Amino acid sequence: MAQAAAVAKPPAPPRRRRRASATPRRLPYLLIAPAALLMLGFIAYPVISVFYYSLQNYNPTKPWRNRYAGFDNFVHAFTEDPVFWDTLTFSAKWVFVEVGLQLLFGLALALIVNQTFVGRALGRAMVFSPWAVSGVLTSAIWVLLYNSQTCLTRYLADLGIGSYGTSWLSDTSTVFPAAIVADLWRGVPFFAILILADLQSVSKDLYEAAEVDGAGRLKQFWHITLPHLKDAIILSTLLRAVWEFNNVDLLYTLTGGGPAGETTTLPLYIANTSVDAHNFGYASALTTVAFVILLFCSMVYLRLSKFGGEGK
Repeated sequence: MAQAAAVAKPPAPPRRRRRASATPRRLPYLLIAPAALLMLGFIAYPVISVFYYSLQNYNPTKPWRNRYAGFDNFVHAFTEDPVFWDTLTFSAKWVFVEVGLQLLFGLALALIVNQTFVGRALGRAMVFSPWAVSGVLTSAIWVLLYNSQTCLTRYLADLGIGSYGTSWLSDTSTVFPAAIVADLWRGVPFFAILILADLQSVSKDLYEAAEVDGAGRLKQFWHITLPHLKDAIILSTLLRAVWEFNNVDLLYTLTGGGPAGETTTLPLYIANTSVDAHNFGYASALTTVAFVILLFCSMVYLRLSKFGGEGK
C-alpha cells in the first residue's frame, strides 16, 4: 500500500516544467514593459497636467492671481467668450471643407496612378512628394506664391480673379480659399497614399467577372472599388479630420490667424492664449473642451460609419 501511495503522488518534474513554461509567457510583456512605461509617462503626465491646470487660474507672469478656479474657466468659455465660439465654428468649417476636398482629390489621384501607363513610377513620386514637405515649409512656399508681386497673383488678376497689388492672404474675402488651396496641396497625397495601398489588394478577378456580366467602369467603381475602400476611407478621414482640427503650423505661418481673426482655429486660439497671453489655466480648459469634442465626434463617426463591419 505504501508503495502504491508513493506511485500515486505527482512527480516533481512537471511542476518545474510548469514554472519554466510560465517565464516564456511573461517574456513578451517584460520586453515591452520599458517602452510601454515610457509612452505612458509621456502621454499620461501631459494629459493629467492639462486637466489639473484647467481647474486653476494659472499665469506665471502674475503669480499673485494664481488660485483654484474650479469650473470658472469652462463657464467663461461657454458663456462669456465669443472668440471661443467663433474659432470653434471656423474649425468645424475648416475641417469639413478640407477633409471633403482632400478625400475627393485623393481618391481621384489614387485611381489614376493605380492604372498602368508609361512613367507611372514618376507620376506616383510627383503625387506623393508634397506629403514629405513640412507644414512650415509648405506655408512659406505659398506665402511667396500669394505675394502681391508674384506672377501668380498678376496672372490671376488678368483672369479677373482678385485685384492687382493685393495679397490673397490679407483680404478677408480671399484668405479662406487661399488657405484651403495651400493645405490641399499638402493633404491630398495623404489620402492618395492610403487609398492606393488599399486598391492594390482588390482582386482583379472581381473586375473581370463584372466585365463578363456587362458592368461598366462606373458600376465597377460603385459596387466593387468603393465598398472595398470603405474602411480605408473611414480611417483616413478620421485621422485627417483630427489633424486638420489641430492644424496650427500651416495657418500660423500662412496667416497668423488673420486677417481680423478670419482664419483662427480653436487650437490656434489656444496657442495664442497660452504663449502670448500666458493664461495657461484658461488655455488648458479650452484644450480639455477640444479633447472632449474630438473624442465625442470620433466615437459618433465610428459608430455611424460602422468601421470594421461588413463592407467589402
